[in-house]
Amino acid sequence: MTLTFQTSLFDDVDAAPELGALMGEVERTELSDGAWIDRRPGWITNSDQLFERLATRVRWQADKREMYEKVVVVPRLVSWFGPESRYPDPVLMSAQHQLNDYYRAPAEQVFRTAGLCFYRTGDDSVAWHGDRVGRGINRDTMVAILSVGAPRTLSLRPRSGGETLKIPVGHGDLIVMGGSCQRTWEHAILKTKRALGPRISVQFRPVWTN
Repeated sequence: MTLTFQTSLFDDVDAAPELGALMGEVERTELSDGAWIDRRPGWITNSDQLFERLATRVRWQADKREMYEKVVVVPRLVSWFGPESRYPDPVLMSAQHQLNDYYRAPAEQVFRTAGLCFYRTGDDSVAWHGDRVGRGINRDTMVAILSVGAPRTLSLRPRSGGETLKIPVGHGDLIVMGGSCQRTWEHAILKTKRALGPRISVQFRPVWTN
């Protein structure tokens, strides 16, 4: 796979990816209806190395789904790692451990899986949605998104209508959506005609049994 993207000006090309602190560095924004988002820009330094590792080592696949009575290819590549899976890079396991240590969540909200999405160009996208881990339950949950590679815009909007928030994510940024966010808000990575480099997002999620 040939990769061309604008590296971060702050990365040291000779240094390994490294997780920064969460305590004292996470910024929370309270949303409506009991939803919230946490932001930790640049959580992973030298994240371009992690992007390249994931882009070349992960066994990516193109999913298909039925839409409007026809089968279409999902406009991004995906890979998923369950609770017993070995993650494709040890940095991801360290990230999951650090997130769980920071949030001290109840057992049903502990991060245990990682879903990866590869957005190759501005044509790759994900439509407005709430994650299935939270949409089908009537309780709060969390989803953490680690972004590496070129920045893209994460859009969020309340299901009841209102202002859309636009958050640039990339180069090691962390976003955590919590509270009622998956039920009362929607998020998306929208298509764009702008010339953009590739991005990989890693979504850490809990496993709900009911």
